Amino acid sequence: MRVIICGAGQVGSTIARHLASEGIDVTVIDNSPLQARRVDESYDVRGIVGHASHPKTLEQAGAHDADMLIAVTRYDEVNMVACQIAYSLFNVRRRIARIRHHGYLEPLWKKLYAVDQLPIDVIISPEFEVATSIARRLKAPGAFDMTTLAEHRIQLLGIHCRSRDCPVVNRPLSDLPEIMPEQPVTVIAIIREGRAFVPTENDRIQPGDDVYVITDPLFVDGIMAAFGHSEQIARRIIIIGGGNVGLHLARLLGKSNLVSLKIIESQRERADFISQALGDSAVVLCGDALDADLLREARIAAAETVVAVTNDDETNIFASMLAKRVGCQRAIALVNKASYEPMLPALGIDAVINPSTITISTILRHVRHSPVTTLYTLREDFGDVIETTAQGGSRLVRGKLREARLPQGMLVAAILRDGELIIPNPDSQVQPGDRIIAVIAHKALRKAEAILAGTAARTA
Repeated sequence: MRVIICGAGQVGSTIARHLASEGIDVTVIDNSPLQARRVDESYDVRGIVGHASHPKTLEQAGAHDADMLIAVTRYDEVNMVACQIAYSLFNVRRRIARIRHHGYLEPLWKKLYAVDQLPIDVIISPEFEVATSIARRLKAPGAFDMTTLAEHRIQLLGIHCRSRDCPVVNRPLSDLPEIMPEQPVTVIAIIREGRAFVPTENDRIQPGDDVYVITDPLFVDGIMAAFGHSEQIARRIIIIGGGNVGLHLARLLGKSNLVSLKIIESQRERADFISQALGDSAVVLCGDALDADLLREARIAAAETVVAVTNDDETNIFASMLAKRVGCQRAIALVNKASYEPMLPALGIDAVINPSTITISTILRHVRHSPVTTLYTLREDFGDVIETTAQGGSRLVRGKLREARLPQGMLVAAILRDGELIIPNPDSQVQPGDRIIAVIAHKALRKAEAILAGTAARTA
């Protein structure tokens, strides 16, 4: 398979790394010589300099033989034209584009992207994806991350473990069936002091850890309680930042009459626009989110959750800290700089939203390059949750899971068999045709794919 990626920024380069690590022929285009050289030298891909929407550049990148084009430059128009040229001149079979401006995304204009018009197979709107992700997290207030997988049959939760008294702390993970006999759960990753790892059944959760778990959506409340969380869903919410993310989120939340919603926006013209767009579903205040008088006017101390989604990381961080200091129960902050993430829990920020990670996960779900499909990226520097189908003859189906000799950094988290969800244990047996949900650290990817494909993995 051959893939062309337009744009060597954080999203483009990370996708290139993912695909190249799986043996896919990847070429990355960027008009910055520095960016193109960096991706060429850092990963097993080819980086070329040029404008992604120019036919000559696409031809140089191998568009005649490409199976897919992923356009994630900073400019919507370049991404759209690159898809058009890839289809019209080079017959590239699948085209994915990141489009940010809401004017291109209105349902009224959806016919624009038909094959006989502007042929884009998949449109990724980062702002909408981020807003949807935040809305999901608001439904589980004790979780710092939350999404559904496998057609909503599986719930993925990221949970802070702050209490020393909750029953799962300081117990080996092999005890979880005893602790929660009627609440099936698999701990798929532990983040401790900024380092993430895939645990074994002998590992223990410690106070201060962040953990990712997989369970049945029906058991979310019980799982959260077992990890020491009993927070109620927020009814009084303040959104800081009325950009596209804030507006999308307000529209999603405004569908519920149970939510009291306020928005703080610094620009008068934008504040007037979103006030008209939202009508009576939200109160819009214009001013600086770091102004103490404005925060008092917004009654931020009485809010249950503040969501800071301005275009400035530092504003989001400090506004969240101020909100928590005056009594707001929960703070969610949008932060682009990954280097900030490890320190934010110590500042009282309950959940961090990284737009790049969400965009990358969304795009990778649409890249059907092998039987292994990426469902969700846990952390860019760590690993992914994947879905695949168990193959006859693979090492995975030859006996019990404990006998499969999975590489360190791989864990089978769930099995879907005839529509039934099975949370496995070391004695579980995978059958050919089962849908497998697994977590795989980047370092274990090649060995994991060899096992899943039925090829004996090389020893380290």
